[in-house]
Amino acid sequence: MGSGIAEVSAKAGYEVVLRSRQQASADAMVASLEKSLGRQVERGKLEEADRDAVLGRVRAVSDLNELAECDLVIESIVEDLEAKKDLFNQLDRICGENAILATNTSTLPVVEMAMETGRPDKVCGVHFFNPAPVMALVEVVRSITSSDETIATARAFAESCGKSPVEVADRAGFIVNALLFPYLNNAVRMLENRVASRDDIDAAMKDGCGFPMGPFALLDLVVLDTSLAILEALYAEFKDANYAAAPALRRMVTANKLGRKTGEGFYDYRKA
Repeated sequence: MGSGIAEVSAKAGYEVVLRSRQQASADAMVASLEKSLGRQVERGKLEEADRDAVLGRVRAVSDLNELAECDLVIESIVEDLEAKKDLFNQLDRICGENAILATNTSTLPVVEMAMETGRPDKVCGVHFFNPAPVMALVEVVRSITSSDETIATARAFAESCGKSPVEVADRAGFIVNALLFPYLNNAVRMLENRVASRDDIDAAMKDGCGFPMGPFALLDLVVLDTSLAILEALYAEFKDANYAAAPALRRMVTANKLGRKTGEGFYDYRKA
């Protein structure tokens, strides 16, 4: 996700500092970005000169202090609230007082991160969807502390990147995941109950509803540990049975069958 957000930002003309905890992983994200741009050149969707210009606007770093001069910081680390709160506390001390600190969380409470800072009015959610260079939607999340100016700036940034922002209140799951994950979770329950096979469920939702992929292919793309974390956050907030994760999903996460990330999930991606 980090390299994808860096790509859309750099293509929009922004100077990007791409930070990871280790320089090797930061460099790997830039390599992923370079590969993505290379495919676009091969397909005739991007000129070589434009590719080089985009890459020239991205700098990979490991030192958090390198973000000190950034006007907008978008966090996209692991979906763990304590880790995010700790990072926002550090960013607050490093970044300039006018910088906006945003989270790319898909479901965690933005206000919890905001209150780790001395600038809760300048904290919001800027939730890109995966893959960020392809997906048009960005959810701009207004916490109870976010100022109108912060939200307006976040919307303007998303629009300048060619995205379609929607504004949503700071409630677990926001719009998309609050609606999507009961569907995905119930597909797993349907498979558990042997109502239909994996392939037939996926085919039915593609051919019957016009979805680009079925629920199991989508779960593998999102990755199952992230999917489980989203469901747990939704259930914690709403206590709705539709958000109670299916046992099969929990067992697959325990077995480290996480989808595309590990090469095996509901489908096997290790095959040639």
